[in-house]
This record gives sequence, structure tokens and C-alpha cells, in this order.
Amino acid sequence: MAKPIVAIVGRPNVGKSTLFNRIVGGRVAIVEGVPGVTRDRLYQDAEWNNRWFTLVDTGGLDYQDEGEIVSHIRKQAELAIAEADLVLFVVDTRAGLNGTDEDVAKVLRRSEKPVILVANKVEHFDKAHDLYDFYRLGLGDPLPVSAAEGLNTGDLLDKIVEELPPVENEETENDVIKIAVIGRPNVGKSSLVNALLGEERVIVSNIPGTTRDAIDSYITRGDKKYSIIDTAGIRRRSKIGLSTERYSVIRSLRAVDRCDIVLMLIDAVEQLTDQDKRIAGYAHEKGRGVILVVNKWDLVEKDDRTASRYTENLREGLGFMQYAPVMFVSALTHQRVHRVLDVVDYVSEQQNMRIATTDLNQLLRDAILHNATPQDKGRHLKIFYATQASVKPPTFVLFVNDPELMHFSYLRYLENQLRSAYGFEGTPIKLVMRKR
Repeated sequence: MAKPIVAIVGRPNVGKSTLFNRIVGGRVAIVEGVPGVTRDRLYQDAEWNNRWFTLVDTGGLDYQDEGEIVSHIRKQAELAIAEADLVLFVVDTRAGLNGTDEDVAKVLRRSEKPVILVANKVEHFDKAHDLYDFYRLGLGDPLPVSAAEGLNTGDLLDKIVEELPPVENEETENDVIKIAVIGRPNVGKSSLVNALLGEERVIVSNIPGTTRDAIDSYITRGDKKYSIIDTAGIRRRSKIGLSTERYSVIRSLRAVDRCDIVLMLIDAVEQLTDQDKRIAGYAHEKGRGVILVVNKWDLVEKDDRTASRYTENLREGLGFMQYAPVMFVSALTHQRVHRVLDVVDYVSEQQNMRIATTDLNQLLRDAILHNATPQDKGRHLKIFYATQASVKPPTFVLFVNDPELMHFSYLRYLENQLRSAYGFEGTPIKLVMRKR
């Protein structure tokens, strides 16, 4: 990534996510008064005085506690430090200095990364003695802020920009294919992302709901750039208990909103569920490109027709998504994972395809010749001409005498004619009626 990376680290519950949100200008990270809420690295671009950087929120570093999730959080935070150009070490002035702060400081000194010591939760900026203990960390002058109130964060941003390394050839995201990996909890989303990235970028655990934040990871393959968003597992609303998980579901849906292509993961063992249909339906309604990725294929007993039967069942269950290609993979064994980005490239080409107006109207004339337009009470629908208005998804405007005469079955017929002639695999098509 061309933008400098700024990682926010510290022990649990010192206000890292609150500071993250204050800097990026919106509710991006989960904020909750419970230690251990932020588990994976969360990336977001931020800007101050015309200087862009990528801010990374991390889970709390705790070297005095053990357990699978705690050790994973620690590993992810340390990976963020290793990636960072600058580290914001957040401490809690209300709670004061403790042994965990000193443990984190040791890790940061060993990293030899530039560090800004951020003294958060300051209530009285005229009482400098509240900060004296933090000089013992050996990381320079503590910079007092109140992230919750937004006090002194401007000075902090000035300091961040001052410490950033010079940036050359800063990337834009215009040529980046944005991919959201979505699906129910525990279908292997994080494992697939790790397999694609070739590193353990996100936590992998057999505990459903481990990934709570949507995480952007950037990779380059040849001349193609990709942003892969691993999202929290989406559960039925009735099963969402903790407010943390509610925010995770919202974030997963928003990840679909800002992506180009969705990898819709389905558990090969459990097969298609109603919740899978709801998740896929959301992506379809948003006009995103979709690839149906059947994961854990290595666990399925097979014969020579297993894949075709599975595909038929998917087509039957997802009748609105006949256009989506189906892949059978195993994120665990990496079976066919290397083909995923090839299919992403293909779907990206399909959703960016443009049809010349003359070719489009010739197709319409032929379609009407073979199947006349509908009529109602003696009035025939007339389609005067059509034009393609946009891509992602391909959107066509049909100028007609009366939009109310268009029947949904005829719209489906026209869509099928477009797909038969031009493909548009992996992408919805939108047909918009306009009265002339």
C-alpha cells in the first residue's frame, strides 16, 4: 500500500477504537465498554491537512493473560506493529500506568518503529502531573487527548502528519477490484482470505463469530490490484444477542455496499440455508457481482455427478441468481483457491462491459420480433429505443410509451436475451423504464 500505515495499539479498554473513530470521522470500529471487543486489524483511510494515511485499529495487547483468543489478538496486534510506519500507543490516564502498559512499551521499543504516546481519557488538561508516570515508559512526551470528547485530537493529528514518512506515487482506488467475503458464521471466510493472501492476516478459529470487524487487505497480482474485505459472519436477527455482534452484522452489510464483487461462501457440508439466501439476496439487490464459493469441498463424499447435483440445488435455491458462477474449493487444503482471483477478474470484466447503442437496439428489435411486447386492454407496449446508462451493474434504460405496460416476465425475457448474446456472467442486470 502506498499510503503510510498508522497502527493504534495499547492494552484492552484504553479507548483505542474511540480514538480510531474520532480520527476517521465516523463509527467504523466497534466501541463498547468491554475488553477484547476489537479482535482483528481494522483498516480505514484518513486525511489531515491534505495528507492521507491508513489507520489500523487493533485488539488490546495483554501479556498477562493467556487463552486462544487472547494469543490470536496479540499476534494480530504485533503484525499491525510490524506493518506500521508509525504507532500510536494509547494509555489510560484515569487508570494510570500498569504492568501491561510496560509490557507493550517493551514490544514497541524492540520494534524500533516511531511511536507517539497518546495519553487518553484526560479530563483536566491543566494537570500535567497526571502524565508523569507515563514518562517511565521511555517513549517520549505523552500527548494528552480525550478521544471521546474530541479534545486535543487536532494536535495529535498534526503530530501524526509531522511524523509520517514522505509518500511517493500515492495510490488511488479507481483501479482496485474490491471484494467482500460474506456468509454465515464459521463457513471459512477468514481461512479463504488467508489462503488468498498467503499470510495469516485475519484470525482463524473454529469459534463462530470470531471475525467481528470488516478488514481490508490489499494484494497485487500481476498488473491487477485487489482489496479483500473479510467480514463478520451474518446471523439471523433473532440470534443476534450482543450489541457487538449487531454492529458486526451492520458492518458486513456495509462491506457489501462498498465492494465490487462478493464471494458468497456456502458450507459444502451444511449446504444451502435460508440465511444463505438472505445474504445472497442482499448482494443481488445492491447490484454487486457475485461468485458462489462452496467451501469445505474436501469434506464431501463425491462421485462423478456430485458437483453437478450441488450446482443444480444451488440454482434451484437461488432462482434469482442464475447468473452467478459456482466454485468448489477448500480453503483448508487450498484446493482450487488459486482460481478464485481468475474468476474475480472475469466477473469484473463482465460487470464493466458496455454494449454499443446500435448493437443494443438491434438485439431489442430481434427480441421483439420473436416475442411481441405485452399488451393490456388493447394497448401494446412500445419500446422506442434503449441505451446503456452505466456499469457495475450493467444498467440499461428503455424508452417506452407507458412503463406500466411492461410485465416483469417480459423484462426477464429481455434480460435473458442480453445474457444469451453478451454473457454478463456473475453480475445482475438492471433494466429501467422511462416514458418518452
